[in-house]
Amino acid sequence: MAGMTIAGLAREGGVGVETVRYYQRRGLLDEPERPTGAGTAGGIRRYGTDDARRLRFIRSAQAAGFTLEQIGELLALDATDDRARARQLAHEQIAALDAKIAELEQARASLRRLASECGSGSAGPCPILTAFDSPAE
Repeated sequence: MAGMTIAGLAREGGVGVETVRYYQRRGLLDEPERPTGAGTAGGIRRYGTDDARRLRFIRSAQAAGFTLEQIGELLALDATDDRARARQLAHEQIAALDAKIAELEQARASLRRLASECGSGSAGPCPILTAFDSPAE
């Protein structure tokens, strides 16, 4: 895996090349220097296994709901071995996920109720359509 191009790194991380570049602009991934001199394959940057591992970490942390700012902080904490702060960030993310789950469960319950009302066969407009057409509360 050593010596990957940016396209190879992107493929390894399951993202597009522009995503890799975006992470580089955000300071989450390093951008290797272009090699110079004879026999350097036209100055193409090469990425290694550590870059691929870091990219997978970023993607996994995003899947867990962390923001890019939080991911940057987690990456910085790795260098300092500040487990207390990493644990605090994880607990904050758990609380945010719990709130989102509660919101989604409420939305599911509302949609089930509307689907049941819609299936009751009563006259008039469909409750699902009228619920989504009414102003937000």
